[in-house]
Amino acid sequence: MKIYTKYNFHKYTFCIFNEVCTFEIDLLKPNYTSKSGSSYFFTEQGVYRKSDHWGRAANCKWRLQSKCIENNGRTKIGFAQWTEFHAINETDKLYFIQVNYAEKCVQYVHKNSTAQSNLYLRNAAETAKRVKEIRHLIENKRKLTYWNYEDTLEILLTKVIEMMVKTDLTILQIKQKLEAV
Repeated sequence: MKIYTKYNFHKYTFCIFNEVCTFEIDLLKPNYTSKSGSSYFFTEQGVYRKSDHWGRAANCKWRLQSKCIENNGRTKIGFAQWTEFHAINETDKLYFIQVNYAEKCVQYVHKNSTAQSNLYLRNAAETAKRVKEIRHLIENKRKLTYWNYEDTLEILLTKVIEMMVKTDLTILQIKQKLEAV
């Protein structure tokens, strides 16, 4: 497993930063400021990033796990330990999908971010496409009202999404499979 430091964390990595309060970096000076205005503060344990943009950052995929700690507009501060960075590329099957049904939230996660096994892994493009499909279905669950089903719409939605997360079946194939039961 590759070891990340202040010298290589910004090269083709996936990471989930945790939002922190401003006071955590008040006494620190930025070690680096990017052309886009993001500031980086290095420590022995990891890196603080102060930025108004998250998600895709150059050749990296960095997400902020927001806790809505402070309302400083779009600029947020996140911290990640060096061990939370993982190598990425566009072809390997590195990602799995997580769904939070209570918050109606769908996100992708790097396979090395968890000790779980038996995860259904996809490459970057397949994962992005499936996440988009799931989000669309959550926002438009009424499309399922035309299916032949005995469960409530919420239970059906959960079954369909679970199959979308764990297989590469299309929506039509999932419908046929569930209606055959």
